Amino acid sequence: MNLDRPIIIPWDYSEPAGFALNHSTNMAKVLGCKVILLHIVKKMSDIENAKKKLEEIVVQYEKESGLKPEFIVKAGSIFTDINKIIDEQNAFFAVMGTHGIKGMQKFTGSWALKVIVGSAAPFIVVQDEPKSDSFNKIVFPVDFKFSEKEKLIWAEFIYRHFKSKFYLCYIDSSDQYFKKKIIANMTIAKKFLTEKGVEYDIVKLEGKSISDEAINYAEEIKADLIMITTTKNISFHDYVLGASEQKMIANDKKIPVMTINPRKDLTKFKGFN
Repeated sequence: MNLDRPIIIPWDYSEPAGFALNHSTNMAKVLGCKVILLHIVKKMSDIENAKKKLEEIVVQYEKESGLKPEFIVKAGSIFTDINKIIDEQNAFFAVMGTHGIKGMQKFTGSWALKVIVGSAAPFIVVQDEPKSDSFNKIVFPVDFKFSEKEKLIWAEFIYRHFKSKFYLCYIDSSDQYFKKKIIANMTIAKKFLTEKGVEYDIVKLEGKSISDEAINYAEEIKADLIMITTTKNISFHDYVLGASEQKMIANDKKIPVMTINPRKDLTKFKGFN
């Protein structure tokens, strides 16, 4: 992977956006990459004022943190242009702050998920300040989905740079079809991580919802990150009524969540390099 690729932060001047900037700074210092604040305005006439405001912010932030972010201001829509610029910049990650889902904020969470699932780059969604300057403990839920394998590539990358310990969590299914899929994914995960020298533990959780139990377990061990894949071909019904990913990214424990979107080529070739 090319470490010249940036981390992009969708920027709206909010407190959660500031949390995202602080998380990104910690990551950038380890990875040696740059950070870009991406601000979308409604009209072309708003661009110059936004640039002046952002210039003041990045100068002040450099004084406080030692890192000076770059910035991009574009007129458009957050629902289409964020991911266009992530692609244009060949971004490593996007780090986004969110308020979570509280009352009408549910719709904020829904639209946040719509932005996330359209991205080729992984999103890290945060709701609070970093609890540490690294990813020491990462909860890695394993279910029946084939796309679970994609997380392994990123797990190796994160381990290589942050020396994280992974906690492979699963719930035993009473359905034999899903049980076999989960066992197969666990076997692949253990083999891959062992071959790559990644430190991990296996954790069997009790309950019906892997989302709920993974969040609870992450809080219990004081995890720095939960790593998930998003549902392939997610529908608007899922956005509004609450896909499991939505529950995870807006979890009430405020644990950061890294979301990875399924790759089409894995479906085609049934594997990865």
